[in-house]
Amino acid sequence: MKELYSAVNRKTYYIVMLMIIVLMVAGLILSTTELDRITFGYILHVFCVIFVSVSLLIYPKHETHLLRKIIILLAFAYFYLLFFLYPQTWSTYIFICLIPALSILFYDLKLFYFSFIVNGILIALTFSYIFLIDINRGNLYAYLHQDSIGNLINIIATQALLFLIFYLSFRRMRSQQLYYEQLQQSERLKMVAHLTAAVAHEIRNPVTVVRGFLQFYKEDASFSDPIKNKFKLMIDELNTVEQIISQFLTLSKPNGDQTTEKVDVKEVLESVSGLLNSYAMLSDNEIHINVEEDCIISINKIEFKQLLINLIKNALEASDVGKSVSITAKRNNNFVEIKIIDEGSGMSEAEVKLLGTPFYSIKSNGTGLGLMICFNIVAKYDGEILYKSSKGNGTTVNIRFLAKNDQ
Repeated sequence: MKELYSAVNRKTYYIVMLMIIVLMVAGLILSTTELDRITFGYILHVFCVIFVSVSLLIYPKHETHLLRKIIILLAFAYFYLLFFLYPQTWSTYIFICLIPALSILFYDLKLFYFSFIVNGILIALTFSYIFLIDINRGNLYAYLHQDSIGNLINIIATQALLFLIFYLSFRRMRSQQLYYEQLQQSERLKMVAHLTAAVAHEIRNPVTVVRGFLQFYKEDASFSDPIKNKFKLMIDELNTVEQIISQFLTLSKPNGDQTTEKVDVKEVLESVSGLLNSYAMLSDNEIHINVEEDCIISINKIEFKQLLINLIKNALEASDVGKSVSITAKRNNNFVEIKIIDEGSGMSEAEVKLLGTPFYSIKSNGTGLGLMICFNIVAKYDGEILYKSSKGNGTTVNIRFLAKNDQ
């Protein structure tokens, strides 16, 4: 509910809360007309009003799940106290039926279920007391006894209606949140595309010229081997620049026409692992592959290789020295699932959510573009990519594509 307490709406919130507090205080004052003396129940009523008021006023500055739960519990205490202190006031019966509605304002799934279950238990206990004990003692709740079955049906209907309202509202909020995240991602892609169109070609041209001269000097016999090694190092760095520029150009045309073909996942994985084995040996890592037969998908083979190289390379870089990266692929109903599992330090939930965002990378020298391209390739062929990770437990990347029959 942070958007509720923006600079514009904060004032409105406090005005509404002050009106509620005034009504609670007014009810407290009016209730003295029904009492001959100050009772223990009245003192509890006073404390409930104070605690509820303080909680509502401090909530915008401390928006925590704990404080939300405290506010709901105080609401239970307040309305049930009114129900038992003033049995002749039938409106308190309505209030205790509607208590879970307060949690809807927080759009907190766990809090709603908590309040819904607690209220169900309290209502069951309360009306068991009224229909089994009160009817034989004071009959204070005569308006409930007159139509006990009807009141029971009303209670159940009210709870069902609250659940339906919350479910539909929460589902709609989630869909809007997803749409907003997709919109943000689209805006980031547009930003990258505009940046690419503006600078990529202008950077590539001078880089190509400089690399050409360096390659010429590298082959010149008049230079010594140490100097040639420095030329080679500079050429390698320029190749890195060229690779990053190519990634920019790929992002600027994510939906370019690419021919698809039937690809044997096992064949491609073995080819890619062969390319990366020497890279893995630099850190004393190993690549283990376990691929079932008949894992065929329809995809552009070059893009599929690019996807696997990026993800496996990331797994190797994330793995500790001497650890292994396990790759499995199997047929699961109509899908082919590929899992890449490393034994690195893992990532937090917040880090996992940001994966695929332009220019976000947990590597010190990373650009985030390689992983973003991976997400684009998977989405382009209607696949799914899911990261599962936690601190200290490594990372599992699960990629799923629609299987293609090998006919």
